[in-house]
Amino acid sequence: MNAKVRRQLRKRKRKLLRRISVQHGKWQSPMIRPLNTKMELAQKQQGIACGGLAAIIQLIKTLRLRDELNRAASVLKLHLPYDEADHIFNIALNLLAGGTCLDHIEHRRNDEAYLDALGAQRIPDPTTAGDFCRRFSHVQLIEVMQAINRVRQTVWKQQDEDFFDCATIEADGTIVETAAEKKEGIGISYKGKWGYHPLVVTLAETQELLYIHNRPGNQVSEQDSAFFYDLAIEQFKKAGFRKIVLRGDTAFSSTEQLDRWDESGVKFVLGYSAHPNLCKIADSLPKNAWKRLNRSSAAAPDKTTRANRPKVKEAIVIANGYKNKRLCGESYAEFEYRPTACEQSYRMVVVRKDIDVTSGQQLLFSEEKYFFYISNESSSAAPAREIIRASNKRCDQENTISQLKASGALSAPLDSLESNLAYMVFASLAWTLKLWSGMLIQVKGNESQRRIRRETRHQIMRMEFWTYLNSLMLIPAQVIRSSRRRIFRLLTYRPSVELLMTLHDHVRRPLRC
Repeated sequence: MNAKVRRQLRKRKRKLLRRISVQHGKWQSPMIRPLNTKMELAQKQQGIACGGLAAIIQLIKTLRLRDELNRAASVLKLHLPYDEADHIFNIALNLLAGGTCLDHIEHRRNDEAYLDALGAQRIPDPTTAGDFCRRFSHVQLIEVMQAINRVRQTVWKQQDEDFFDCATIEADGTIVETAAEKKEGIGISYKGKWGYHPLVVTLAETQELLYIHNRPGNQVSEQDSAFFYDLAIEQFKKAGFRKIVLRGDTAFSSTEQLDRWDESGVKFVLGYSAHPNLCKIADSLPKNAWKRLNRSSAAAPDKTTRANRPKVKEAIVIANGYKNKRLCGESYAEFEYRPTACEQSYRMVVVRKDIDVTSGQQLLFSEEKYFFYISNESSSAAPAREIIRASNKRCDQENTISQLKASGALSAPLDSLESNLAYMVFASLAWTLKLWSGMLIQVKGNESQRRIRRETRHQIMRMEFWTYLNSLMLIPAQVIRSSRRRIFRLLTYRPSVELLMTLHDHVRRPLRC
């Protein structure tokens, strides 16, 4: 950003801090005093609530995302007047503008300032958007995801060299519940919920969504997972990652694929079901084979430590005599194991949890539970403790899935399996654009600048979706039209405005080829 904008930001920041300061602010009471109000309609000026879309629109232009989408999603014979990218952007930008469902597009298309911001005469209505989603077959949707991944390769090229040290691919299934009775392809899950059971494949290091595959609710989690693992592996090999790791829970330990993945140089850390034969092997291990597992404690807070509050829930469990399981200790060991479908042995790391079962304050009995992890990592490259830690980190994918649901991407507003998959693919582009906006912040300059930009980049990428909207997207702005550009004049100041200015400045920069 230029010097003038920096001066404006500093001035507005000083003014705001003085206003909310305890030392310099006013002390009148009551503070919130409703006054008589009057409403007027501006004659010429146009404003939108989502001024942060300027950065997203610039990001789409910089990455040339439109061209890739139009080449991959060729389902329209004529563009009258919308092309395929128009429809896809319409769904994704609706979520980034604060919408939560397909019907909210109606609010966007009747907002003249929003249309000016996009540079559009008009946009598709919700019915047209739904009809567009129904045009796609499963193969065509895979081509769309591959097109997005080709643009993703461009984003990866802008990263530092250490970014390519390791890529961890994670897969998991999640239930998208619906109470509708006329949706094709729904099923009832093992939890008794009706809906769909999409497979979500993500990159652990950045939380990017690589692939999504919709399935009936009664399908098992690992259904078709090997195919999408292979597609993701191909993407990372093409990008030049030096190490590729597959990670998943017990449902994704596809023993028929392990030898093939191992021969291709792919590493894996997968949960493994506690079958009776494995539990028998663990029971027969000598005592000296087991080592105590000490979990790393949470980092101490930077500021003054507060007193710990009492555990109210545990007190209620004890007082009412509920059955309770308490973890007393953990230990781990490892041994070689060859699954039936494999021709070679792999490392099997086992964690033994010692559990006391109580009722109130009375000890009923003690039990042991085993958790198994299979891996082809060598013991020198990854000790057993690292295998356990890496497998436990998979829990962070649940946060990614929860954000996809919170954004409205993992939902089923349409009437069939394929059309709902199409909506999920197009809507999840909102989450992808959010991540790309952070990844394109270049960590350059002197040491202080590099530190600040690294923190800014991490802050944006780790933001929850609605935090991202409220901090960076939902900032009111006046939209000024000119022949070659749109000027978004922000109408308010808040601390995140400086972050948005930095973000917009970085996404405008030329990309590394």
